[in-house]
Amino acid sequence: MFHVYCGDGKGKTTAAVGLAVRYFGAGGRVYFYQFMKDGTSSEIDILRNIGIYTSACKPCVKFTFRMNDEEKNAVRNYHNRMLAEISEIKEKSLIVFDEIISAYNKNLLDRQLAERIILSHDDNIEKVITGRSPAEIFLDNADYVSEIQEIKHPYKKGISARKGIEY
Repeated sequence: MFHVYCGDGKGKTTAAVGLAVRYFGAGGRVYFYQFMKDGTSSEIDILRNIGIYTSACKPCVKFTFRMNDEEKNAVRNYHNRMLAEISEIKEKSLIVFDEIISAYNKNLLDRQLAERIILSHDDNIEKVITGRSPAEIFLDNADYVSEIQEIKHPYKKGISARKGIEY
Protein backbone atom coordinates (compact mmCIF):
# COMPACT_ATOMS: atom_id res chain seq x y z
CA MET A 1 0.00 0.00 0.00
CA PHE A 2 1.05 3.57 -0.63
CA HIS A 3 0.42 6.46 1.80
CA VAL A 4 0.71 10.23 1.26
CA TYR A 5 0.87 12.63 4.23
CA CYS A 6 0.66 16.12 2.78
CA GLY A 7 -0.57 19.65 3.42
CA ASP A 8 0.62 22.91 4.89
CA GLY A 9 0.04 21.95 8.52
CA LYS A 10 2.43 20.64 11.15
CA GLY A 11 2.43 16.90 11.66
CA LYS A 12 3.31 15.11 8.41
CA THR A 13 6.61 13.74 9.68
CA THR A 14 5.06 13.15 13.09
CA ALA A 15 2.37 10.98 11.48
CA ALA A 16 5.01 9.05 9.53
CA VAL A 17 7.07 8.52 12.69
CA GLY A 18 3.97 7.25 14.49
CA LEU A 19 3.21 4.76 11.74
CA ALA A 20 6.87 3.65 11.66
CA VAL A 21 6.83 2.99 15.41
CA ARG A 22 3.49 1.14 15.16
CA TYR A 23 4.72 -1.04 12.29
CA PHE A 24 8.00 -1.76 14.07
CA GLY A 25 6.09 -2.54 17.27
CA ALA A 26 4.08 -5.13 15.34
CA GLY A 27 7.34 -6.85 14.40
CA GLY A 28 7.86 -5.24 10.99
CA ARG A 29 11.09 -4.00 9.40
CA VAL A 30 11.16 -0.20 8.95
CA TYR A 31 13.36 2.04 6.83
CA PHE A 32 13.05 5.77 7.57
CA TYR A 33 14.67 8.02 4.93
CA GLN A 34 14.78 11.79 5.39
CA PHE A 35 15.11 13.82 2.21
CA MET A 36 15.87 17.56 2.56
CA LYS A 37 16.91 16.97 6.19
CA ASP A 38 20.38 16.30 7.61
CA GLY A 39 19.35 13.76 10.26
CA THR A 40 19.52 16.06 13.28
CA SER A 41 15.80 16.32 14.01
CA SER A 42 14.80 14.95 17.39
CA GLU A 43 12.99 11.79 16.25
CA ILE A 44 16.02 10.23 14.54
CA ASP A 45 17.95 9.09 17.63
CA ILE A 46 14.95 7.39 19.21
CA LEU A 47 14.06 5.64 15.94
CA ARG A 48 17.64 4.33 15.69
CA ASN A 49 17.70 3.35 19.36
CA ILE A 50 14.64 1.13 19.02
CA GLY A 51 16.08 -0.54 15.90
CA ILE A 52 14.57 1.36 12.97
CA TYR A 53 16.99 1.97 10.10
CA THR A 54 17.38 5.69 9.37
CA SER A 55 19.13 7.66 6.68
CA ALA A 56 19.21 11.38 6.00
CA CYS A 57 20.71 13.80 3.48
CA LYS A 58 23.85 14.89 5.31
CA PRO A 59 24.74 17.73 2.90
CA CYS A 60 21.28 19.29 3.31
CA VAL A 61 22.14 21.75 6.09
CA LYS A 62 20.46 24.85 4.61
CA PHE A 63 17.10 25.82 3.23
CA THR A 64 17.16 25.46 -0.55
CA PHE A 65 16.76 29.19 -1.15
CA ARG A 66 20.11 29.65 0.62
CA MET A 67 21.94 26.94 -1.36
CA ASN A 68 24.20 27.70 -4.28
CA ASP A 69 24.27 25.47 -7.36
CA GLU A 70 27.15 23.37 -6.04
CA GLU A 71 25.30 22.69 -2.78
CA LYS A 72 22.11 21.81 -4.67
CA ASN A 73 24.07 19.37 -6.84
CA ALA A 74 25.53 17.73 -3.72
CA VAL A 75 22.03 17.35 -2.27
CA ARG A 76 20.68 16.01 -5.58
CA ASN A 77 23.48 13.42 -5.78
CA TYR A 78 22.97 12.35 -2.18
CA HIS A 79 19.21 11.99 -2.70
CA ASN A 80 19.84 9.85 -5.79
CA ARG A 81 22.16 7.59 -3.77
CA MET A 82 19.41 7.25 -1.17
CA LEU A 83 16.95 6.27 -3.91
CA ALA A 84 19.40 3.70 -5.26
CA GLU A 85 19.70 2.21 -1.77
CA ILE A 86 15.93 2.12 -1.38
CA SER A 87 15.53 0.35 -4.72
CA GLU A 88 17.49 -2.60 -3.29
CA ILE A 89 15.00 -3.21 -0.44
CA LYS A 90 13.06 -6.38 -1.20
CA GLU A 91 11.98 -7.82 2.17
CA LYS A 92 8.60 -7.19 3.79
CA SER A 93 8.87 -3.70 5.25
CA LEU A 94 7.61 -0.16 5.67
CA ILE A 95 9.62 2.52 3.89
CA VAL A 96 9.16 6.17 4.83
CA PHE A 97 10.30 8.80 2.32
CA ASP A 98 10.11 11.83 4.63
CA GLU A 99 10.03 15.17 2.75
CA ILE A 100 10.60 13.52 -0.60
CA ILE A 101 7.76 15.62 -2.02
CA SER A 102 9.84 18.77 -1.45
CA ALA A 103 12.93 17.19 -3.05
CA TYR A 104 10.77 16.08 -5.99
CA ASN A 105 9.11 19.49 -6.42
CA LYS A 106 12.45 21.33 -6.25
CA ASN A 107 14.05 18.92 -8.74
CA LEU A 108 16.63 17.84 -6.15
CA LEU A 109 16.54 14.19 -7.21
CA ASP A 110 15.97 12.08 -10.30
CA ARG A 111 12.21 12.47 -10.61
CA GLN A 112 11.72 9.47 -12.92
CA LEU A 113 13.68 7.23 -10.56
CA ALA A 114 11.68 8.51 -7.58
CA GLU A 115 8.39 7.84 -9.40
CA ARG A 116 9.50 4.36 -10.44
CA ILE A 117 10.53 3.41 -6.88
CA ILE A 118 7.60 4.98 -5.07
CA LEU A 119 4.94 3.80 -7.51
CA SER A 120 6.23 0.27 -8.08
CA HIS A 121 3.81 -2.19 -6.58
CA ASP A 122 5.04 -4.82 -4.16
CA ASP A 123 2.61 -6.48 -1.74
CA ASN A 124 5.44 -6.86 0.78
CA ILE A 125 6.38 -3.18 0.95
CA GLU A 126 4.31 -0.40 2.48
CA LYS A 127 5.46 3.08 1.34
CA VAL A 128 4.89 6.49 2.91
CA ILE A 129 5.77 9.87 1.40
CA THR A 130 5.49 13.21 3.17
CA GLY A 131 5.57 16.88 2.20
CA ARG A 132 3.61 19.80 0.84
CA SER A 133 1.92 19.90 -2.59
CA PRO A 134 2.39 16.35 -3.89
CA ALA A 135 2.33 15.86 -7.65
CA GLU A 136 -0.89 14.47 -9.10
CA ILE A 137 0.88 11.23 -10.07
CA PHE A 138 1.35 10.48 -6.36
CA LEU A 139 -2.17 11.46 -5.36
CA ASP A 140 -3.69 9.44 -8.21
CA ASN A 141 -1.77 6.29 -7.25
CA ALA A 142 -2.01 6.50 -3.46
CA ASP A 143 -4.08 4.13 -1.36
CA TYR A 144 -4.16 6.59 1.55
CA VAL A 145 -3.99 10.38 1.32
CA SER A 146 -4.07 12.38 4.54
CA GLU A 147 -3.95 16.15 4.26
CA ILE A 148 -2.83 18.08 7.31
CA GLN A 149 -4.19 21.60 7.19
CA GLU A 150 -2.74 24.55 9.06
CA ILE A 151 -5.34 26.49 11.01
CA LYS A 152 -2.92 28.28 13.37
CA HIS A 153 0.83 28.12 13.85
CA PRO A 154 3.07 29.96 16.36
CA TYR A 155 5.49 30.87 13.55
CA LYS A 156 2.96 33.47 12.40
CA LYS A 157 3.41 35.16 15.80
CA GLY A 158 7.18 35.25 15.32
CA ILE A 159 7.87 32.16 17.44
CA SER A 160 10.77 30.16 15.99
CA ALA A 161 10.79 26.40 15.52
CA ARG A 162 11.29 24.59 18.83
CA LYS A 163 13.40 21.48 19.35
CA GLY A 164 11.22 18.50 20.16
CA ILE A 165 8.11 20.13 18.70
CA GLU A 166 8.91 21.29 15.16
CA TYR A 167 12.21 19.44 14.78
